[in-house]
Amino acid sequence: MNWDWSNVDAFMPRFWDGVLVTLQALAGGVVIAFALGLVWAIALRSTHRWVRWPVAAFTEFVRNTPLLVQLFFLFYVVPSWGPSMSPLVTGIVGLGLHYSTYTSEVYRAGIDGVPAGQWEAATALSLPKSRTWYAVILPQAVRRVVPALGNYVIVMLKESPQLAAIGALEMLGEARGFSNETFTFEAISVVGIAFIVIAYPASVLLRALERRLVR
Repeated sequence: MNWDWSNVDAFMPRFWDGVLVTLQALAGGVVIAFALGLVWAIALRSTHRWVRWPVAAFTEFVRNTPLLVQLFFLFYVVPSWGPSMSPLVTGIVGLGLHYSTYTSEVYRAGIDGVPAGQWEAATALSLPKSRTWYAVILPQAVRRVVPALGNYVIVMLKESPQLAAIGALEMLGEARGFSNETFTFEAISVVGIAFIVIAYPASVLLRALERRLVR
């Protein structure tokens, strides 16, 4: 089968539409995952069981069910209880919620890695608990986990094609649609190359960042 550049040219407008959807879903999902992950991590360290147990149950449930099932639930089931969301918004929420349960474990490891002496020093200085967290513990913990959090950005990028199942046509969704209409393969190949072009440099940068932070 020969490569036909005319098929690539015809696909490019739809490709850039897919890139925009992919980047929107990724950016929104990352913000939710990073913010909620920190909330879950702190809640799991709560001394109150009525806070800790529900969060633990939720994070375990989400981690042990497929992302695709969660997307279907958010898109098809949740609207029967309240307002519906567009496919893109559903994808952003789904990605964010799903990966917040994983980033919570990353934050937990970072918090556990802060030396006990830091907690003891904050207690000796009579710092309020809130100030101990944001001024002493979190700056040290987050610095330790930045590379691991970055890895989840790449994972979320690679999971973004699942959004096409609910109608959010990201790069692969647009490519599949074009290929089905034209019975050609070039669009799929372009998207595969695009994922490599985005993901590989990002992974190299993350490794460099990790080496810099652990000095």
